[in-house]
Amino acid sequence: MEKYFGNAYRGDPGVPHADPDRFVNIWVGSAAFSALTWINPYMWQLSSQFKVHRKDLNFVGVGFAEGKAGVNKPELLPKEFTTVIDVAGFLSDGQEKRITKEIDALEKDTGYKLRVLAQNYPDTPGLAIKDFWKVDDNTIVFVADPTFGNILNFNVGASVDLDIPRSFWSRLAGKYGNIFYWKEKGEDASIEAAVMAISSCLREPVGSNNCSEVK
Repeated sequence: MEKYFGNAYRGDPGVPHADPDRFVNIWVGSAAFSALTWINPYMWQLSSQFKVHRKDLNFVGVGFAEGKAGVNKPELLPKEFTTVIDVAGFLSDGQEKRITKEIDALEKDTGYKLRVLAQNYPDTPGLAIKDFWKVDDNTIVFVADPTFGNILNFNVGASVDLDIPRSFWSRLAGKYGNIFYWKEKGEDASIEAAVMAISSCLREPVGSNNCSEVK
């Protein structure tokens, strides 16, 4: 059990720092906390404080972040633009189309840009997705990777971070990303459920009680 629960999240790091790109990272898990690092951000460590980590993109769990090299494999990117990249093969064609349709409608209705990458580290485009998706402050990068236990990982833009409570992401990961859920129902079910929950949350009016429920 230590493999999956030894790196549990230990508290809210507090108010996010700002950098030149104004891009804020939220790395969330539940009982098992997985994390990613981004191009110019702060990587939140598993402690009551956080610090600058490294200026590359690692799709790794926090416990492995120091030992894993950044990945940059543009050859794994699709030839044409898409909001869903499934290099791991978790999704059927029908599921990918449904998710893409939901993401397109969400962006049209709200301006938020949800992007989904399904992978098994180190088989990932890695750094290459930032330019491919033109990630900005309105972007949520959702990385589905079961390598380190919890399958749900999120990189949240600064504008989204202002509108959506951080507790939502940890509750979402706890509900649909835990290893028991995706082992029983499948990685695809976890990904679809998370996308629909995110879409529902982002459509709620911003306020003190928005996204209080993971649907």
